Amino acid sequence: MEMTKVLISPSQYLSMHIISGNIIQNERSIQVSCKSSNKWAVQEDLLRATSTYNQDGFDSTKFGLLMKDVKYALRTQINNNNNLVLVDTLQRMGIEHHFQQEIQSILQKEYEQNTCFLKYQNHHDISLCFRLLRQEGYHVSADVFKKLKNNDDGTFGLNLNQDVNGLIGLYEASQLGVEGEYILDEIAKFSGDHLNACLVNSDEARIIKETLKYPYHKSLSRWKAKSFINNFKGINGWGKSTLQELANMDYSITKEIHQHELIQVSRWWSSLGLAEDLKLLRDQPLKWYTWPMTMLTDPKMSQQRIELAKCISFVYVVDDIFDVYGTIEELTLFTQAVNRWELCVMKDLPEYMRATYKALYDTINSIGYNIYKIYGQNPTQNLRNAWANLCNAFLKEAKWFASGELPTTDEYLKNGLVSSGVHVVLVHMFYLLGFGLNNQNSIYLEDSSAMASSVATILRLWDDLGSAKDENQEGNDGSYIECYMKGQKNASIELAREYVVKLIEDEWKQLNKKHFNLMNGSLGSYSKASLNLARMVPLMYNYDDKQSLHVLQEYINTMLYDV
Repeated sequence: MEMTKVLISPSQYLSMHIISGNIIQNERSIQVSCKSSNKWAVQEDLLRATSTYNQDGFDSTKFGLLMKDVKYALRTQINNNNNLVLVDTLQRMGIEHHFQQEIQSILQKEYEQNTCFLKYQNHHDISLCFRLLRQEGYHVSADVFKKLKNNDDGTFGLNLNQDVNGLIGLYEASQLGVEGEYILDEIAKFSGDHLNACLVNSDEARIIKETLKYPYHKSLSRWKAKSFINNFKGINGWGKSTLQELANMDYSITKEIHQHELIQVSRWWSSLGLAEDLKLLRDQPLKWYTWPMTMLTDPKMSQQRIELAKCISFVYVVDDIFDVYGTIEELTLFTQAVNRWELCVMKDLPEYMRATYKALYDTINSIGYNIYKIYGQNPTQNLRNAWANLCNAFLKEAKWFASGELPTTDEYLKNGLVSSGVHVVLVHMFYLLGFGLNNQNSIYLEDSSAMASSVATILRLWDDLGSAKDENQEGNDGSYIECYMKGQKNASIELAREYVVKLIEDEWKQLNKKHFNLMNGSLGSYSKASLNLARMVPLMYNYDDKQSLHVLQEYINTMLYDV
């Protein structure tokens, strides 16, 4: 059973009367900024603001008419050759969630007519058809590209000086490959090499650079949506003003929703008082909220984002307890307490751990109870198990590095998939989305766990790829690169990093395969959210030379702030 989006109905979403159960009555719009001594905290002026939204600034009638125009175009107005371009446009603008029924109807028709092979003649259209169908779980063979390849010169039949759009289409399509699809590997290298060569002279250099750096399938579409909206020229003369106006209205509404959610998460975090009790803890509610904001893109999923942010905050908090605060003896006691999940064990914990344990216990039980109230089944036991597994993995790492003995790469990565925190987060999301509440529970959990392992691999390796610690964090938790260099006696750090990059590329192919399989079943929303988590990883762990996350700050400014 997939989640019923319970908190904001379509009419409520348009009028913004209710957000996460709080009535909105506004006198002024919210202004927020990330400029503070703690860049991952929420500004005081935002926290002092009442829940505000200027309803006079949003024309719900106009919004509805624009929606109607686009739905009509999807059904009748746009000719067949432009249907897929319109679908791609809606996705790149971040407004596809309004038109899921119409989009699925178009894609189903394309799939049934086998149009990737038969109807489209140019490289861009063939690539676009392949990409749109495959990312929604339709089984389309990569063999469609074999007929394009010129075996004499390997150019795939392209005029390299003229068909930049064809090269872009091929490169975008190649990102959806799975293990063994060598034709897509060839296309990725061919199109990537020639697009890089085009950067010097092409009038489309900006688009080429964006494509190479942020291919659609592996990037966060809503991050680049504003730029796409502003540069949109229409589709054969249609849709420029309609789609731009609709997308800008939707963008503003969604930003307001996210700001109000961030207020709730920040106030919840402050109410715990943990940052005051434990000064070395990361105090980063803004960063923590950014994860669920990115994973669950449907504006109507407010409560799910808020609850998931609470879970994610404790992954960071408990990680800091293990990395910064605890001795092995203290960490063993904490791990035993989490495994038992009883308040009576608090008396055995050191004083500084008790508040953290109590807050974790109360928060996870509350999340489980809220899921029970909505769906009628309480998943708290499985949530508890996930936290026990996480702490067990943290403790194993702490013992490794306290002893000074590095594990093998296989041992490290097996444990690191759990200690990444991905599994515990995705288990919570699994139940928050309403899955696992019938007799197929074990099947669903097994399928979702397989995808979680690929996401966790990507996160763990990306995290370890950089030598920078998280900002304001002390402590040592080792890395895959260290373990690799220990096992490969003559390996340089450059060789080790190249090896890790290759592992990440290969794991994306595994992740693609698992995503396509889940999209064919009943876990589509879970799979898309998990994929978004993987897409978020480079932003969260891509430290610059100054040990800061400049790209992440740019993303947050785009999504939350008027910057």
